[in-house]
Amino acid sequence: MINRTATDAVLAYIKEQYDSEPEYLWARSPNNAAIRHRDSKKWFAALLLELPRKTLGLPGEGRVDILNVKCDPLMKGSLLDGRRFLPGYHMNKEHWITVLLDGSVPAGEIFPLIDMSFQLTEKKK
Repeated sequence: MINRTATDAVLAYIKEQYDSEPEYLWARSPNNAAIRHRDSKKWFAALLLELPRKTLGLPGEGRVDILNVKCDPLMKGSLLDGRRFLPGYHMNKEHWITVLLDGSVPAGEIFPLIDMSFQLTEKKK
């Protein structure tokens, strides 16, 4: 059984801050969702639920929820640790990172990354 505390906290934060909900767009991947800007429909996050740990190159059995967010390439290198922060799964690895939502990353570290991703993907003014 996956502990969804971090996943629920992330979804609540995104709803409260950006009034966005996950969109489960793919019939073949019903546990994967895009989270978009309301105006431009551009993605600022992707949520993948119950991904096998081995798919991510992580040790151990079982499954994990993950969040993909766009990240400043200069900051990305200092975050990637191969355990909690990984190169963006199924995303452009130069610009996106994967955050494990298994409790290993405190919400206080995840929320600023969501904010950064939102800002990096918003419509240019």
